[in-house]
Amino acid sequence: MIKDSHHSQMEKMGSDEEDLLPALPRVDRFGFLKQEHSHSNGLVRSRSAYEYQRDERRIRKWRKMIGVGGSDWKHYVRRKPHVVKRRIRKGIPDCLRGLVWQLISGSRDLLLMNPGVYEQLVIYETSASELDIIRDISRTFPSHVFFQQRHGPGQRSLYNVLKAYSVYDRDVGYVQGMGFVAGLLLLYMSEEDAFWLLVALLKGAVHSPMEGMYLVGLPLVQQYLFQFDCLVKDFMPKLGEHFSQEMINPSMYASQWFITVFSYSFPFHLALRIWDVFLYEGVNVVFKVGLALLKYCHDDLVKLPFEKLIHALRNFPEDAMNPDTLLSMAYTFKVSKRLEELKEEYEKQRVTVPDAHAKKKELPPRV
Repeated sequence: MIKDSHHSQMEKMGSDEEDLLPALPRVDRFGFLKQEHSHSNGLVRSRSAYEYQRDERRIRKWRKMIGVGGSDWKHYVRRKPHVVKRRIRKGIPDCLRGLVWQLISGSRDLLLMNPGVYEQLVIYETSASELDIIRDISRTFPSHVFFQQRHGPGQRSLYNVLKAYSVYDRDVGYVQGMGFVAGLLLLYMSEEDAFWLLVALLKGAVHSPMEGMYLVGLPLVQQYLFQFDCLVKDFMPKLGEHFSQEMINPSMYASQWFITVFSYSFPFHLALRIWDVFLYEGVNVVFKVGLALLKYCHDDLVKLPFEKLIHALRNFPEDAMNPDTLLSMAYTFKVSKRLEELKEEYEKQRVTVPDAHAKKKELPPRV
């Protein structure tokens, strides 16, 4: 009896101690805090044996393709570019994503060519943007465990990368949307790797430079929004007309799509798949995904008045967020040639408008 009593007391003490322990946060497989009763992203469901084996096969194929540390990557891309493109569109295995992103963006080469530069920028240089960066850091992926702790390792790394870039490129400095881009990169690579990938993107190591999206006045964003507006009218004239009637333009809903490449308010699993393709194929995929979102919701959007339209364009339904469905639809849009035409048209408009202002200034004053 004494023994049983002792056991029951020990069990009670154990349960009391368990009650005192803080509950560990429930996170999804990407490290984001799970919402109670949330089944979004399909992350609650465990993978089947078939899915696990399929993923393992994909990882083996990718490892063979890139070689040790990426040693075979360039050779494979030259030999089988179509295979690489197809596999990237299917999604890069998460365990290899950081390395592959560095390889396809050209950032690995930049890192190797600039030893010690990042450390110099972080430790020895000062930035005029430091206070702005500190102010914004807590707003970047606030529901991710890596960035949650105030002044924790995640926030420190994010600060270092953004500060280093603001010194490296003083013309751009720091703009708020850059935090989500840098934050996304830091979830898959070291500070220094993330910094050089940011450089590769903004300076155009492989594709056209993105820095115009962050310069004063966001000139490249303005161009992209003009192009996107025209594409909507081209591909979905009924919706384009409805937008015009309701006085809706892309600056009201699509700016963040371009500035953060869908990393700001879209489900993370979808953002990653878009980034896989974006880093390999360039900004055209942002236009394509934007068009696919509108096409997916087309029949509902054309019926909505202004207020509900704005809300819908900022809150797409969960069933539209399936990467395979959305990206398959996105790839049906052929936009490259049209984007070039629209870029020329936009540049002509920009030239004529300042000229008109200049002539206006030259007019003699009224007497």
